[in-house]
Amino acid sequence: MRDCMVGMSGGVDSSVAALLLQRQGLDVCGATLRLFSNEDIHLDDTHTCCSLDDVEDAARVARKLGIEHYTFNFRDKFYTEVIDRFVGSYKEGSTPNPCIDCNRFVKFPLLLNRARELEYSHIATGHYARIGYDEGTGRFTLSKARDATKDQSYMLYVLSQDILAHTYLPLGDYTKVEVREIAEEAGLANARKPESQDICFIKEGDYVAFLEEYADVKPVPGDIINTSGLVCGRHEGLHRYTIGQRKGIGVAAEKPYYVVAKDYARNALIIGDTSDLGRPDCQVAGVNWVSIEKPTKPLRVLVKTRYRQVAVPAMVDAQDEGVHVMFDEPMAAIASGQACVLYDGDLVLGGGTIL
Repeated sequence: MRDCMVGMSGGVDSSVAALLLQRQGLDVCGATLRLFSNEDIHLDDTHTCCSLDDVEDAARVARKLGIEHYTFNFRDKFYTEVIDRFVGSYKEGSTPNPCIDCNRFVKFPLLLNRARELEYSHIATGHYARIGYDEGTGRFTLSKARDATKDQSYMLYVLSQDILAHTYLPLGDYTKVEVREIAEEAGLANARKPESQDICFIKEGDYVAFLEEYADVKPVPGDIINTSGLVCGRHEGLHRYTIGQRKGIGVAAEKPYYVVAKDYARNALIIGDTSDLGRPDCQVAGVNWVSIEKPTKPLRVLVKTRYRQVAVPAMVDAQDEGVHVMFDEPMAAIASGQACVLYDGDLVLGGGTIL
């Protein structure tokens, strides 16, 4: 059994992850995942994620390191488990996070399965987070990265104990600046390669264009209604708006309005002021308890309901079907379909999907 298969996207992070593991004396190989075709989802040749250029960048780094490199085609699984879920969620009125679904259904489990087929005991990625082990509980743990600006633990709450037990995250103790310096010192050609965008299959973050062009989601205009029940205007299709949005609503008023809800039953966009944005609690389903067992009594935690958000204090009560989260202060812009991740300091306790 060999040591580690590194998921190499062609970017600097995964390249340095492979380099660091090799320097530790591990027998590593690289693997690049083909997840979609640009042509299939109406992207032009300038969009590089998952392109042949990225595969070649990863292969070039592998040659520089003197390690084997594989390319695996996981397109079918990516379409069904990530893109189709993304489209379906928007059609149902939710705001999905496809990066989390990719980690849950594609990147980590499929890469680990392929590694085991090729007799590698572990996988590794260039994610910024840390994996540990609690001898007292016998559980593998997930924690925030040292670099708070790059921390990706929010996106990884879906990982199982089996995956955590067989995964290395070498960048957890490094900053992005340090990672680029390591790449430059090692002479890696992608040391200054630009960051990839958050949603790899959507050009320039324009999810509306993707839904309408690729998924043929038709905009259906309807009423814009304020929280007092007054019709204030017309919207251009509910999928074109997000919870918490202020600009581009199309309602002239003395005070700023925000999108506070989307009523799909009435095809109505509900708007209000800042006081209408806050919610005292939320229900979370599909909870994966990561670093701890499911608690048997209410627990004080820190909570993030969006990736870039600062964690806020709350109480959580684990229930049969999920978790009830009660915020210390009303939380603004909570959107169904997004992840709610629970922390104890840097430690990821668990997470699930907001209902």
